[in-house]
Amino acid sequence: MDLRSPGVEVRGFERLDGDEGFADVYFDGAFVPERDVLGEVSRGWSVAMATTGSERGLTLRSPSRFVTAANRLVELARSGSLDSAGLDSAGLDYGLRDRVVQSWIEARAYHLFTLEQVTGIVAGNSPGARSSLNKLYWSELDVRLHETAMELLGADAEADGPWSRGFEFSLAGPIYAGTNEIQRNIVAERLLGLPRA
Repeated sequence: MDLRSPGVEVRGFERLDGDEGFADVYFDGAFVPERDVLGEVSRGWSVAMATTGSERGLTLRSPSRFVTAANRLVELARSGSLDSAGLDSAGLDYGLRDRVVQSWIEARAYHLFTLEQVTGIVAGNSPGARSSLNKLYWSELDVRLHETAMELLGADAEADGPWSRGFEFSLAGPIYAGTNEIQRNIVAERLLGLPRA
């Protein structure tokens, strides 16, 4: 519906990075015209769950975003050189090198997982609770990938550089689109059949 309608109030608020990218929306006596009703009247929960399932699964985080970031991470690792024991021939700490490789592998695995989901949706299947797995995967991958980049940069990290901004934004991923704690409960109860905690 038109957010300028009577009875609708939008209150923006800043994110950690200073941008006003989110808002609280209040409906107080607002009238929703019939043309703006999604789904059946009094079945809003079904519409909301379909929306969040899509948000968690396919529309929020493109696989190419992670593949691109993982490739940038590999280039960052190749460009660095450290001068201490336990380094590979390029001067990179073996543990840190392994995390770079793991991020690269996980980015490609996320790409394959998303292709599998899209194929299922095209075939008429709903991702359902599997979208929670997707959200857990990409949000935690994003944090690990950026943590690795920040460690590679060390003291050379720019406070307002692309990796620093990406790191700040990645910290929100485990919270928005349903916190990862909620996603783990969904996986436990709906996919694994475990009792409610």
